[in-house]
This record gives sequence, C-alpha cells and structure tokens, in this order.
Amino acid sequence: MPTALILGASRGIGHELALQYKAAGWRVIATARKAVDLTALQSMGCEVMPLDVTNINDCGGLGWRLDDEKIDVAILNAGVYGPRTTGLQTPHDTQFDEVMHTNVLAAMRILPMVLPLVENAGGRLAVISSMMGSISERNGSHGWLYRASKAALNSVLKDVSLQTQQAICVALHPGWVKTEMGGVGAELTVEDSAQGIRNTLAGLHADDNGQFFNYNGSSLSW
Repeated sequence: MPTALILGASRGIGHELALQYKAAGWRVIATARKAVDLTALQSMGCEVMPLDVTNINDCGGLGWRLDDEKIDVAILNAGVYGPRTTGLQTPHDTQFDEVMHTNVLAAMRILPMVLPLVENAGGRLAVISSMMGSISERNGSHGWLYRASKAALNSVLKDVSLQTQQAICVALHPGWVKTEMGGVGAELTVEDSAQGIRNTLAGLHADDNGQFFNYNGSSLSW
C-alpha cells in the first residue's frame, strides 16, 4: 500500500488530497493544527499528526514521528495569503513574519526532514506554490507579499531538488480554486484541482525533478 503525507490537510486542497488518496486505497498521513480537524481526518481513515508549521518544536516532533517511514508522495500544502493588497502597500512586520514563516521558513524546516523519507520510496515531493510566485509569468502586483513568499518557496524547492537523485521534487500551481483563499469566483473546484495534482504527480519522470508545473501537468516557468 503506497503512503501519502499531506502537510496541511485541515481544509481546502489539502483536505481534498487526503480524501482522494484515501479513496484510492492509499495509506494517508495527514497533519493539522487543531484537534477538531485532526479528529475529522481520523474519521476519514487517515493517520493524523498535530503540526503547526510555524512552531519549531512541532516541526522537530514531526521528524521524530516519521522516522524510518517510506513516503511515496509528500505534499506541503500549508500556507497563508496575508494582506490582500492591490498596490505596493508595505506590509506590517507582523504580516511579513506570518506569511514568510508559514510559506517559506516552514518549508526550510520540513523539507530537509521529509526528503530522505521520500527518497526511501523513490517517491515524489511537492510544494503547493502558485503561478503568482512566477517572476517571468506575472502581469500584476496584487498580493505582492504572497507573491514574494511563493517565489521564495519556489527557490527553496529548487534547492531541495538539487540535493537528491532518488526523489522527484516539484513545485505545483493548484489553479485558481474555490477555497477560502481563492474565493467563490474562482475557476476550479477543489475536487478538480486535487485530481489534477494527483495525476500530475503520478505522471512525473526523473527529468522533471526541480521543475514547476500547473495542476494539469503543463510546465510553468520560474
């Protein structure tokens, strides 16, 4: 039975990924911050682990709990948007710290711990990024703190990919999805986004390591 690790599965895309992998017969390890979300995930048949990605002790505890696991697919989904700016409004220190700690520092803490477990299975490691983090493809500056954090996350993922020849590491744009972050006017349902992500990960080849993909498998530029 293959194993999927979904980091940030309390709601939205992460929750749907956990649900779909479980329905497909996978063993699913899912993390969330709140007890009520962990209980809900457990009722779905997932193995659950409490994790606040901004808490260094939680991150260290995750590494201890996962010791010696073989992870076929690991997806870092946890993230926040931050202030919804339309121009170049400077974020407050607390806003900057929240977004960068959640979207970037957490990845720098967690991915080095998870990578060997994915290598054990010759598996796939993915971060849920955003096309908004692409420098070459952007045509707007709204949400510029979020954009900066996702560009930094892409950099972290690329560096992780250079440290392995056993795993395939990619950044993924999930599409514009009808979630709390994406809003009701978004184009995709969480079901379609999660299915696309799963299909894309399943179809990866060794030379895809270190690349940036849309949820539907099309290539994106950094």
